Amino acid sequence: MFTLAIKQYLERHGFEALSPKAVLFDMDGVLYDSMPNHAIAWQQSMAQFGIQMTANDAYATEGARGVDTIRKMVMQQQHREIDEAEAQRMYDVKSHIFHELPEAPVMPGILTLMQQIHDNDIQIGVVTGSGQKPLIKRILKDFSAFVDEAHITTAYDVRRGKPKPDPYLTGLRKAGNLKPYEAIVVENAPLGIQAGAAAKIFTIAINTGPLSVQTLLDANADLLFPTMTDFSDNWGKLMQSL
Repeated sequence: MFTLAIKQYLERHGFEALSPKAVLFDMDGVLYDSMPNHAIAWQQSMAQFGIQMTANDAYATEGARGVDTIRKMVMQQQHREIDEAEAQRMYDVKSHIFHELPEAPVMPGILTLMQQIHDNDIQIGVVTGSGQKPLIKRILKDFSAFVDEAHITTAYDVRRGKPKPDPYLTGLRKAGNLKPYEAIVVENAPLGIQAGAAAKIFTIAINTGPLSVQTLLDANADLLFPTMTDFSDNWGKLMQSL
């Protein structure tokens, strides 16, 4: 399975080999089991502005800059265009509700996976559509053995968020101006998977939410695992397939 997925990736992009020097992780739904909280915060906050947002909407748009999601939904439902400043004020309400909810746990299996990656002398980066400073501080606390601030890409580092390739291209640059075939992306949502694929990086989907397996594969994931623990258990086999 792994050998075929790698072969198809290389043929699709015309690369000679997959030689990972960095693994770039999304945050929500990947590092943390936080998407249920985000879904609640999105639904409650947007309702205050007359916007209907379902839990599935929250999962489907996860990874994009929050202000981009809000501007799109306002246009779709209220048929008006708002500027980034207004979207930011709405997003601040969402952020406030999110931080009032119980703290989301670290995703099961992620620390074991990171230890294996670290043991392989592969650097670890985080590429998130979030710009919330408390969340970035939590990453630095919870994953201090593996991640530093210089290797975290946030919404404030890019003008165009996921599904555009810009966040992951920035992640490559922060990892030392790496080529796409020198990294692996780990994502849980369609927009993030699309961003990794658009950056021509080998992209692994982890199905930690309610979306169907086919939805994630249709977003151009190269591999898919049902849980982070399953991915961690198979990390060694993936490395042997390179």
